[in-house]
Amino acid sequence: MAEKRKPIKVLIAKVGLDGHDRGAKIIVRALRDAGMEVVYTGLHQTAENVVNMALQEDVDAIGVSILSGAHMTYFPKILRLMREKGMDDVLLFGGGIIPDEDARKLEEMGVGKIFGPGAPLQEIIDYLNRWYEENRLKKRGT
Repeated sequence: MAEKRKPIKVLIAKVGLDGHDRGAKIIVRALRDAGMEVVYTGLHQTAENVVNMALQEDVDAIGVSILSGAHMTYFPKILRLMREKGMDDVLLFGGGIIPDEDARKLEEMGVGKIFGPGAPLQEIIDYLNRWYEENRLKKRGT
């Protein structure tokens, strides 16, 4: 009998002054419906809060939703804090209103995929499943 793998655990975060969380809540629901365990931070989080919560919750991935234009401030700061806390095996990905050029720069810095408005929910689910398979399961030898 095959051993059942634990669900992927994802933290979905809203950082800064961005008060629009409809998209984040849709992502939370879709990931839960896909069998993932999801923690939602609520609005107006700091980078420090997001990383500390991710560490406490022992998540596999952090998804940041940002619409305020502060993505080039928050993503690098979250990445730096994650590295300082030894969270090198945790995926940081995001979504929101992020220009393609900035998304490429963030991915070059080490952020995973950036999903724009209207990204198919199944695409996000598939991305997380694929990342987990390639980066968590294979490294653990399970």
